[in-house]
Amino acid sequence: MTSNPTTILVIDDEAQIRKFLRISLAAQGYKVLEGANGAEGLAQAALGKPDLVVLDLGLPDMDGQQVLRELREWSQMPVLVLSVRASEGEKVLALDGGANDYVTKPFGIQEFLARVRVLLRQAGAGEQQEAVVSSGPLSLDFAYRRVSLEGVEVNLTRKEYAVLAMLARHLGRVVTQQQLLKDIWGPTHVEDSHYLRVVVGHLRQKLGDDPAAPRFILTEAGVGYRLLEL
Repeated sequence: MTSNPTTILVIDDEAQIRKFLRISLAAQGYKVLEGANGAEGLAQAALGKPDLVVLDLGLPDMDGQQVLRELREWSQMPVLVLSVRASEGEKVLALDGGANDYVTKPFGIQEFLARVRVLLRQAGAGEQQEAVVSSGPLSLDFAYRRVSLEGVEVNLTRKEYAVLAMLARHLGRVVTQQQLLKDIWGPTHVEDSHYLRVVVGHLRQKLGDDPAAPRFILTEAGVGYRLLEL
């Protein structure tokens, strides 16, 4: 008996984009549902119960940010925003609104498929948090609050550990500056991005992570940070 194929819903008003994604995703064994506008996409999300949603923001009947808000009222299915909007504000709004990742058009299909696989793996893990999360030779043990690099323990301050732990809980996904500042420093510090930059700088020094060619912590310019899944 074969298991049901993983289903991905593409909500985009451009027929050529939907066709391109349908062919690319089907070639990887995914079942593809389509919505040409927000209302159709929300209906497909409810009826088709997809495992992941690919959402464009520029829809003809409602803004994609509204679609995301309505979807998050009843579902936690992973959402990958795929949009021509490349501004920091749009990215932050979508990510803070519940999107799991954000890819700008034009995009490379191999990177897109890789991000789809990451989100599906994370969704398949369910709500249970792994006790140990690894990014290549970097390992974080939540039970013992211990960080090790190539088997050697790394001594971190409380804030350094908190930032790394939050990135590890969202392994492979971008975490916004505002989210990090709010959760770690408190809601009155969401604009104090220099606090975060200093801590991330110290983390990189201790992990031997070159910001110009990062092994672990990738900066999403103007948006936040991502702990790479290696």
